[in-house]
Amino acid sequence: MRLRQRLWNPYVLVFLTSGCIMTIELVASRLIAPRLGVSLYTWTSIIGVILAGISIGNYIGGRLADRYASLPFLGLILGLASFGTLGILFLTDALIGIEIRDSLPLMVQIVGYIAGVYLLPSAILGCVSPIVVKLSLTDLARAGTTVGKVYAWSSVGSIAGTFATGFWFISWFGTRTIIMLVAAMLMVLALWFVTAGEWRRAMARALVLVVLFALSWWLLQRNGDLVSDCLVETDYFCIKVHKEKVAGREVRSLVLDRLVHSYSDIQDPTYLQYGYERTYAQVIEPMMRAKPDLDVFFIGGGGYTFPRYLEAMLPQSHLVVAEIDPMVTEVAHEHLGLRRDTQIETKNLDARAYMAWYGEPNSFDIVFGDAFNDYSVPFHLTTLECAQRIAELLREDGLYVANIIDGGRHGHFLRAFVRTLRQAFPEVLVIPNDHNNWRTSVRSTFVIVASKKPLDVSAMRLEQRPLTPEELEGYLALEPPMVLTDNHVPVDNLLAPVFEDSA
Repeated sequence: MRLRQRLWNPYVLVFLTSGCIMTIELVASRLIAPRLGVSLYTWTSIIGVILAGISIGNYIGGRLADRYASLPFLGLILGLASFGTLGILFLTDALIGIEIRDSLPLMVQIVGYIAGVYLLPSAILGCVSPIVVKLSLTDLARAGTTVGKVYAWSSVGSIAGTFATGFWFISWFGTRTIIMLVAAMLMVLALWFVTAGEWRRAMARALVLVVLFALSWWLLQRNGDLVSDCLVETDYFCIKVHKEKVAGREVRSLVLDRLVHSYSDIQDPTYLQYGYERTYAQVIEPMMRAKPDLDVFFIGGGGYTFPRYLEAMLPQSHLVVAEIDPMVTEVAHEHLGLRRDTQIETKNLDARAYMAWYGEPNSFDIVFGDAFNDYSVPFHLTTLECAQRIAELLREDGLYVANIIDGGRHGHFLRAFVRTLRQAFPEVLVIPNDHNNWRTSVRSTFVIVASKKPLDVSAMRLEQRPLTPEELEGYLALEPPMVLTDNHVPVDNLLAPVFEDSA
């Protein structure tokens, strides 16, 4: 017992457990992304649920500390926290399949799912600090100092856990391994404290924890596909690549989180499966005929399907891709036919950063926007300030071509995006992927073409008919105008009705 008293350090303990909470919080966003996407709603729900759990734990932990505070009891709480952490891996997929009432708002559904997975472990970990405070108070005259130091070290642990997880742990280990390592560390701490006291009872408590933990660990290993079937997990995406047959052709699909982002024919880079990609090709065909050495900038690389297409069609062209995730580029090299000696120049950084730091005015003929991942829209790429910068980078006869997802029955994002582009470009053309059904469709893809000069639509030979000026004006007039800016860009709210309908 004397050895344990000598090694008992309340500040180290709260440092570690608080770091665990923040590690779980950051990992939550990556575990949720393949199922719900990443949006303001998911991040808000994660932060709110974790804070609620900590608050509940602090309250319950304080009540328990007054009645049961002891080293073995602290060990029991840490053991429960370990099992609660492992439970995240079981519940992440188990709860996503539970049918939720359609009448509930999307926000309530997301909060409910995240609470079902993360509220319990965060609440149990929230119990630790009050118990530690109770065990540390030996001199009431120094109670304020002791409590202050406990909560200061708890905050330092939270900061350390946040930076370590965000900057290194996710890249090094992946989310599943991180959760298991956190659970293992909590169990080691639990075993240290439950073995305090009379040795027979101590060994019995430790044996129960070890057996239950080993059983849980075995079940997770046996069901290793419960959470992660990613080819590679990065700071940004769960990346998967599948071999598929599409229209009798062998292709590979790139899945980023929950969206099939592209199809690539390894042998034929000119193959374009998606309708919006074919629309891209039809829109720029007159420019390709007139100028075989186009300067093109891509916002987002994904499967590099269209950059590979342009490289094959226009070998003299200058192609620059801003792809924020370097592993997406590496996967394209390894699995999707992007040659190592490609002429495509890749910048692994955010497109706004590239445009601000490296983009030269009047340096591109075409800018393609292809960074929107399902309904997880990088909001800063939709704003007026971004559109104005793109306009600066384009030559006078240049084109900005982007694809977006929205539902015709709602269209809030489409209207706002088009109105925003009109502030920077005199000409804006909207081409639905399915002209006959886009108004009633729950979810449609639209290609938006913006230009500083009048567009010659007849020269584009489009498969899908664009909206006439009268059709577009009538659609835009259905709701009050909104221009997206860096200061006000509620993209998640605008797309929420589409997300609800699709779900």
